[in-house]
Amino acid sequence: KIEAYGYINGFTGLLRGDKISLPIDLTNTDYENLYKVGGSIIGNSRVKLTNKEDCIQKKLIDKHQDPLEVASEQLIKDKIDILHPIGGDDTNSTARDLANYINSKGIDITLVGIPKTIDNDIYPVKQSLGAYSAAESGAIFFNNIVNENNMSPRQLIVHEVMGRNSGWLTAYTAKIYNDILDKKKNSLENLNLKPIYNLNRFKIHALYVPEESYDFSGEVKRLEQVMDNTGCLNVFVSEGAFLKEISNDIESKGNKINKDAFGHVQLDSMDTGKWISKIISDKINIQRVLIQKSGYFARSAAPNSKDLEYIFKICDFAFKQALDGNSGVAGVDERSNELSCIDFKLIRGDKGLDIKSKWYLDIMDEIKT
Repeated sequence: KIEAYGYINGFTGLLRGDKISLPIDLTNTDYENLYKVGGSIIGNSRVKLTNKEDCIQKKLIDKHQDPLEVASEQLIKDKIDILHPIGGDDTNSTARDLANYINSKGIDITLVGIPKTIDNDIYPVKQSLGAYSAAESGAIFFNNIVNENNMSPRQLIVHEVMGRNSGWLTAYTAKIYNDILDKKKNSLENLNLKPIYNLNRFKIHALYVPEESYDFSGEVKRLEQVMDNTGCLNVFVSEGAFLKEISNDIESKGNKINKDAFGHVQLDSMDTGKWISKIISDKINIQRVLIQKSGYFARSAAPNSKDLEYIFKICDFAFKQALDGNSGVAGVDERSNELSCIDFKLIRGDKGLDIKSKWYLDIMDEIKT
């Protein structure tokens, strides 16, 4: 008999022994309804099992306890044979630490990670679950926001998209938005209502990602010309872009950079959209600035059909690997382009956007024309 449980808020629930029973006998209709729900029904958290001080601060363990030992003992107590950590590189690197500890103690539990992050930045996983759904939702978000350009003259819209070290989500959101705009073109052009429905007012005029460097002396001149010709500016920016520059600004004012349990800068405190809007508006005559963040709108979206198909593929494979006693991260290995159970030791969170890929270069060519 198979029993399935979900630890509430991920490793937080594991440390606390806080779990729920997951039904495994749902009807097809039940499953279809569940697939329409966005986010995570068991939640998540930012917990690193090797960061003892953070676990103590969060009151997940006592000061004399070891988080890895507490987690392992809970799994034994709950009679868990297979654990599927679901998340990005931080989740799966923590799963690696837990797997190493379990193996060192001779405990018979198999861990197979599920690569789930909208940043799509896990090396060497070719595609993370949820990434395409988030990009599509971000494009839909901006497709509505861009209509605000008809409300005010000389308006700057900054669309801040999630993504720490990788600009993939920002760029792919732009790609899908351009596809939406292409479908609009005929209907808008047939209206013959220029300049109100000038297509250039709907275009993306700039896209900034962490993988690129920018010369703003020349960039501002280009954007100023776009503003003068079009009457608006539409900018896409990754929340992790300009991280060094923003950090320097914050520290120069005597303020502290906040970091999470994994040592990452807390991006909410960076406010990248506000920073880039000031850089632009300080040099260009702008009457109204609108900063919009699609992050949680996109991250909590229900999976689209493309993602669902991939989710089924990865999860079925992950469960089979677990039954066979193979630990690792289930996903298509971009080195071989094959579905694999990738060694935890190979997992990193530094897979950036390929700025030489044709689809990205096509977006940049479209922006600059």
